[in-house]
Amino acid sequence: MSKCTVIATEKAPAAIGPYSQAIATSDLVFTSGQLPIDPATKAMPEGIKEQATNSLANVKAILEAAGTSLDKVVKTTVYLVDMADFAAVNEVYSSFFSAPFPARSCFAVKALPLGAKVEIEVVAAR
Repeated sequence: MSKCTVIATEKAPAAIGPYSQAIATSDLVFTSGQLPIDPATKAMPEGIKEQATNSLANVKAILEAAGTSLDKVVKTTVYLVDMADFAAVNEVYSSFFSAPFPARSCFAVKALPLGAKVEIEVVAAR
């Protein structure tokens, strides 16, 4: 089994529970779900597009801390409190990723931590 490394950066919000921002193996990086918290202000915007932007910016910062990038993402999982926000999140998502797009799952959930409307996690190659 590959050695696992904890990935942490101040450019993304700290974990709000007993978990790591990401864990990396020699080949892959697994991020925890990223809430739309601004790491500098600790605030969360109201709008879904701004929340999706913050979540993906946090993912990007964590991947960069792990020595990889968004263009090496192979799988994403998006959690939405309201599936009516799907199109708006897709619009933001497509500004962070380009073809060939990563595989993706999207789920509607009853609630997310801290009242967030979206949470995004990824798996990326190193």
